[in-house]
Order: sequence, then structure tokens, then C-alpha cells
Amino acid sequence: MFMTKKKRIFSGMQPTGILTLGNYLGAMRNWVALQDEYECIYSVVDLHSLTIRNEAKELREQRMSLLAQYLACGVDPEKSIVFMQSHVSAHAELNWVLGCYTYVGELNRMTQFKEKSAKHEENVNAGLFTYPVLMAADVLLYQTDLVPVGNDQKQHLEIARDIAERFNGVYGNVFQIPEPYIPKVGARIMSLQEPTSKMSKSDENKNSYISLLDPPQTIVKKFKRAVTDSEAVVRYDLEEKPGISNLISIYASVSGKTLEEIVEEFEGKGYGDFKVSVGEAVAETLRPVQERYQELMNSKDYLNDVLKKGAEDAARLASRTLDKVYKKVGLL
Repeated sequence: MFMTKKKRIFSGMQPTGILTLGNYLGAMRNWVALQDEYECIYSVVDLHSLTIRNEAKELREQRMSLLAQYLACGVDPEKSIVFMQSHVSAHAELNWVLGCYTYVGELNRMTQFKEKSAKHEENVNAGLFTYPVLMAADVLLYQTDLVPVGNDQKQHLEIARDIAERFNGVYGNVFQIPEPYIPKVGARIMSLQEPTSKMSKSDENKNSYISLLDPPQTIVKKFKRAVTDSEAVVRYDLEEKPGISNLISIYASVSGKTLEEIVEEFEGKGYGDFKVSVGEAVAETLRPVQERYQELMNSKDYLNDVLKKGAEDAARLASRTLDKVYKKVGLL
């Protein structure tokens, strides 16, 4: 399937809601662009989603929905391995072994654990605490060279590297040490209501994010409500004008125009015209993705075929690493 001289990339997302515009511009478009240059392995990391309580029926639907969103955005199962994490048991198996080579002190330092514990005080479970170990297993299982990461995931990649180096120090060259992949062009899309915070699908305020599947009129309405400032001048200034700067960045990402061209285009115009233009441009960008998504959701047999083939391809690669690990620790 792949040319061995290409470097390997692994990435995945949890099936806990619809992807946002931030996911699309900041991650999915890069995933698609990487497919011709790298060996790409993209997973729906459904085991990770068990750290929060889910209704079984809802989780099953969300898993298939996320798969369809991957494909609708342009991830090609003929070019990349696309699979469901829980369909490859090696993830859970390697997770346990790596957990025995991870120190409690390392996990205690994880910022996301502290943040999520504060947010879900009623359900601070061990899975949430050891989440980074499973993430390390996801990456190390495929001898991954590069992992696309944002600022919120850098700590998790660092601990994966530490675990791999510790294991290699005991048993020899077992794991490839993954490096962070920083996209050449990557948009960091912020909340429409709190422009100093990243756009998130878990935000309780639905006006703060654009869902990948929001209807055009909803998209425009959300942009009209976006927080800006009182100056009423379309100017890029992250410090003084984070709201309007975020909208300029979004418009640049979907239109291909430079920041300077956008500022010039809206010189002398108010925020009202600008917000509508951004909303309409985003709606038009997402239109073909939404159309393709609906086609895929009506083709469940095709989605199941993608998952079956993806699981087989992923398991073939994963078993090589797991066999090597089991042999080293005395389990094979």
C-alpha cells in the first residue's frame, strides 16, 4: 500500500461531537494535504472517549459520523489507513505495557488532566489520569515518525517520547521516537465569543463555534453575533483586537487572500458587512463537505468496508510492534 521511504504520520480525534471550523482549518485540511507526501494513519480514537460517560447508542452514531466527516473533508482511504481505534486490540494491550513504564509523577504534571478534572469533578477516573499512556500507545504502535500537534497536545507527545526512550534504554531500539509535526501553514481558530480561547466543540455556548455541519444561515448568524470591539475598523491586531483579528484569519483561511488584502478590501466599511462576508465565505467553503457527508451517511455499507479494510491494515502494522514488545518483556 505504501512506499517505505515515506515518513509515517499518525493522528486521531475523539468521536465526541461534530468537528468545528477550527478542526477543519487547523487540522483536517492539513491531514488531507499530507496524504501524498507521507504514509498517513488516521484513527477515530473511540477508546479515549470512554473517559466521559456516553450513551452506547449515541457513541456508536458519533463514531460513524466522525468517520464520515474525515472522508467528507478529503481523507482518502485509498491513500491513508483510516480505522476505528477499538477495532485494533493492540492499542489497549500496548497501553498496559507502557503504563508499567510510566511514572505517576509524570502523569501528575499533565495540564489537561488538571483542567478536565476541574471540569468534571463528578467523574475523575483512572482512565482520565492515564489518558497520555494510551495516546503514547497509539503513536508508538505504528513506529510513527511525525505527529501533528497543537499547543494543547505538546505535553502528551513529550511524555510519549519519554516513555519510548525509557523503554528503548532498557530493551534496545524497539520504538521509533516520534517528532512533532508543525504544519507549514496552519490556522489557529479562536472562539467567536471568547476570541482569546481556542474554538472548541465542547464549548457550552453554541455561538462560540462553527460546526462543520451548521446550515449556511446558522453560520452567517453566528458570525453576526461574533464578539469584536467598538472601534469598527477592520484591522489585524491580535493584542488590541483579538475578535476582529480572528475573523480576518478565518476569512484569509477560506478565501486564500492575505491579511493585507482583506484589510484593504474592507477599508471604510463597518463590522456588519465584514461579518456577513466572512460568514458567507465560510458557508460556501463548507458546502461541498456537508454534501459529501450526507452522501456518506447514506452509504453505511461503504463506511463499514472502509473500517474493515482500515482495521486489517492497521492491525498488520500494530502486531509487528506488539510482538516485538512482548518478546522483549518476556510475554511472547
